[in-house]
Amino acid sequence: MLYWINGIEYREADRLGAASFLRFGKIFQTKEMLQLLFGKYINRYYLRYAPTLIIGLAALILVDYMQLIVPELYKMVINGINSGAVEYGGETLAFDMNFLLDRICLPMIFVILTMVVGRFVWRVCFFGSGIKVETDLRSRMFAHCEELSQSYYQDSKVGNLMSYFTNDLETVQDCFGSGVLMFCDALFLGLLAVIKMARMNLLLTLFSLIPMALLMASGAIVGRYMMKKWDYRQKVTADLSDFAQESFSGIAVIKAFVKETKELMAFRRLNRKNEDANVDYVKASTLLNITVTAFVESVICIILGYGGWLVHEGVFNAGQLVEFIGYFTAIVWPIMAVSQLIEMQSRGKASLGRITELLDTKPEMVDKPDVEDVPELRGGIEFRDLTFRYPGGEFDVLKNVSFTIKPGENVGIIGRTGSGKTTLVDLLLRTYNVPDGTIFLDGHDINSLPIKTVRKYAAYVPQDNFLFSDTIENNISFATDGGNFQAIETAAKNADVHENITGFGLGYKTVLGERGVTVSGGQKQRISIARALMKDAAILILDDSVSAVDVSTEKVILDNLKKNRAGKTTILIAHRITTVEGMDKIIFIDDGKIAAVGTHAELIDTCRDYREMVELQRLNDAGDSTVSAESADSAADKKGGDL
Repeated sequence: MLYWINGIEYREADRLGAASFLRFGKIFQTKEMLQLLFGKYINRYYLRYAPTLIIGLAALILVDYMQLIVPELYKMVINGINSGAVEYGGETLAFDMNFLLDRICLPMIFVILTMVVGRFVWRVCFFGSGIKVETDLRSRMFAHCEELSQSYYQDSKVGNLMSYFTNDLETVQDCFGSGVLMFCDALFLGLLAVIKMARMNLLLTLFSLIPMALLMASGAIVGRYMMKKWDYRQKVTADLSDFAQESFSGIAVIKAFVKETKELMAFRRLNRKNEDANVDYVKASTLLNITVTAFVESVICIILGYGGWLVHEGVFNAGQLVEFIGYFTAIVWPIMAVSQLIEMQSRGKASLGRITELLDTKPEMVDKPDVEDVPELRGGIEFRDLTFRYPGGEFDVLKNVSFTIKPGENVGIIGRTGSGKTTLVDLLLRTYNVPDGTIFLDGHDINSLPIKTVRKYAAYVPQDNFLFSDTIENNISFATDGGNFQAIETAAKNADVHENITGFGLGYKTVLGERGVTVSGGQKQRISIARALMKDAAILILDDSVSAVDVSTEKVILDNLKKNRAGKTTILIAHRITTVEGMDKIIFIDDGKIAAVGTHAELIDTCRDYREMVELQRLNDAGDSTVSAESADSAADKKGGDL
């Protein structure tokens, strides 16, 4: 009878999970409940969605009240069948068809309709609010991630970050959507049902609650254990996701080195580790569910045994026993869901802790309180005795660096690999913190300017050119949030990539693959240059951005830069001397120190290391030319022989 009476309730337990258990017993674990319901970054949403939650609470209370009417109707049916009469409103009435229709069936229909409508309303209110919280929190997390410094992403893997935005957020959404529901059920339905049971027979009620008390004590212990299991499961899942993402991004390298089998074996190890973590968690959850079922069934035995004896002794009649069972049924299905509650609580705490850790991470690059914006930056740059070491580094990357770039100058920066060229421009873009009084823009200490202002007047093409999986047109216009097609086309022509783009089937509407994998390295570089040119910034920084193009294409790009960026500062980092020899000024950096500054001719006369680099590259170029000529002669001889 227990399962037949509230069969629908058990089906609800599968959906509500942790919410259900608080209808009973969770009152005695207020501390644990508060840890689940409230958190540093979700408290504000209770006020924001207060009207919706209040409507949901009203609907839930109404459903709870109606649900407790049902056992009274069952009592009248049983007593009427047994004795042919029913006590109703202080008088004894005959149990006939009129009584059955008017006093039982019609009220039951009203109760059912009210509960159906009420359940629909509180589901929309509670779970709808939970989804809104998830959406808003995801936006806050994404905005916060955009503010985090570059060093954070050097230590954090993409797979782990993605798990924050998927699994962890979904778990928090479940907890929030059911949080108020849990508390209200515990306060109204659970407490009211226990009171009704106690009024009928206090001793039977106490006997019924003894197994539940034991269940509460064991649940708190198991909950902490399962939280650790869930946290480990999330970590393993993040590792698996990160490995898959990295493998897909580097699939060309994997195929080129014929390492598919090696990667597959590595993936299988991670996948098996993920399987073991999930199986361990499911085992603990299943064991807990079985334990809960055993406790609940023991209560059923107590009620049927002692309650049956009360009926035999005349303390209860059959109808009252059914009524008591009905009240217990009103709280038993939440108790049946105790395993889901502990599981949900464990997952919620672990996931909310991970999200809190992310949102608590402070950006290393922030504006000082006394920064002052400037109306315009013209592109004057000065480094004054700058010494820099990366956070956590063991040695100085730059040492006593000093040089000046006037507005409108074309400057080349050259040096051996690892000499600190890229670090110079990273510091200029405020990627890392620098001491006060070491870098100046138009005479302003860079630390006294807002970070967004510094980056607003600079356009940057990094070594690792990144293109979005979008149309070429949108990639070029990314810096300007759109733009007229003529300007986009002009930027592409200045980057000498217009003809390549028009050669594609859809032209500028061609959608690139992930990270621009559908275009060549040279095309990717030139599209990135076009994107930077589209910004028309006062300072343009090209970090080894023409290394993947041939010499003739490089010359076209450099000539276009000089022609179209007259009066604007251009900084070009390169390894080839031919790339920078036509610049107004060349900064030669060696082992983190400025070895020489001047024009190409001046550096040849005054800097031995620069002169040796020039001679070495000329020898290499001459060797390549000889090999090319010999290859051409060999091809011609072969062709003549074939004829």
